[in-house]
Amino acid sequence: MATRKKTGGSSRTKAASRPSKAKPKKAKATTNGALEPIRPVEFEGTLVSLFGGGRNGGRRGAKQDAGYQAQQLIYQAFESRDPRRRVELAKQALEISPDCADAYVLLAEMTRDLTEATELNRKAVEAGERALGAKTFAEDVGHFWGLLETRPYMRARLAFAQCLWESGKRDEAIENYRGMLLLNPSDNQGIRYILAACLLDVGRDDQVAELIDTYKDDASAAWAYASALIAFRRQGDSEDARQLLAEARNTNPHVPAYLTGKKKMPKQLPDMIGFGDESEAISFVGDYGSGWLKTPHAIEWLRSQ
Repeated sequence: MATRKKTGGSSRTKAASRPSKAKPKKAKATTNGALEPIRPVEFEGTLVSLFGGGRNGGRRGAKQDAGYQAQQLIYQAFESRDPRRRVELAKQALEISPDCADAYVLLAEMTRDLTEATELNRKAVEAGERALGAKTFAEDVGHFWGLLETRPYMRARLAFAQCLWESGKRDEAIENYRGMLLLNPSDNQGIRYILAACLLDVGRDDQVAELIDTYKDDASAAWAYASALIAFRRQGDSEDARQLLAEARNTNPHVPAYLTGKKKMPKQLPDMIGFGDESEAISFVGDYGSGWLKTPHAIEWLRSQ
């Protein structure tokens, strides 16, 4: 069975409100075979150490040297399990380079104040923009994340969007997620799953359908059950809706038990997701449960099938 690691930029929040008290850890990885961790504890840090952060080696003067040194401290912070040490290293990184986006993201994760976290993540995005420069945004759209130096910015953008959603700024959060997919359509961070959950939550079914069509080769439970829910919203208990639900059950038979409450959600969402198993079902309900609960009679319909 294929297994993918869950990833994410900020551990503060997930895309939408949940029907349980399950605590999220990280956002999903993509199903397109790209399993690079969003937390670059070993692999990304090793690459930067060997080749530098930029496409040409990354060390092209004092500014690049400062950014490189700051990022090395951040990789140490990511590996540390001591919250105080993480904060200390993040602050040291900012002293070396105020353009260290990951440092702001890390500090945002350490606060419980949503307003403060949002502002820190906003600064992270701005720092990432400064570090990359206008040329990168002009020439490398579509290739972000594949370029190592863009990853701190993409982590910052994700964390900022999550805070916006939690703050009730739904439209702004959605636009940030859309922007991330334009920068990295390969979607190594799994942004499409978060975006789809957000869109379902606010009733933008046509946009969810377009997103599903864009990634039509995606065989995840998220896509299968989202398609079934959209069909039910549009047509009610139709033959098409029942067929899509049957296909979704074949994709992952464990989802209905958690959606209907037959099985209790765990207090913490899984780090690893196996396609078709209970970990994927739990993760799906954590992300998409709100959309199902907000749809009149959807849970009753699910129980009846």
